[in-house]
Amino acid sequence: MAAVRVRRIGTHAFTATNERGAHVRVGRAGEPGAFTPVELLLAAAAGCVGITAEDLVVRRAGADTSIEAVAEDVRPVGAHELDAVAVRLGLDLSALDAAERAELVTVVNRAVEAVCTVTRTLKRSTPVDLAVP
Repeated sequence: MAAVRVRRIGTHAFTATNERGAHVRVGRAGEPGAFTPVELLLAAAAGCVGITAEDLVVRRAGADTSIEAVAEDVRPVGAHELDAVAVRLGLDLSALDAAERAELVTVVNRAVEAVCTVTRTLKRSTPVDLAVP
């Protein structure tokens, strides 16, 4: 089971740390050098899609294949809830013919639907249990 600890380091500034010692700054929009919580959610979705697709893409298109996942929030300005998370997976598939590209797209979509924990969780709208002493 994974855990992330978020500690305040200043006004509107926090550091998130995982059990392996990695850390990232978290803050409000406009906080220099920090991700907002929504940006971290987007990074999690895009990162999960990229990681899920990587082996499938590299195996078919080569180790040097460019992979870029971009996630954007979909919500009205000022809203405090996302209507959706749109994830685009950019791949350099120039080494593949049309049939190979189509097959890879199918396989990647199937893998993301089956095993990408973050996007699967977002689709399901997992409850968040908040405990405050």
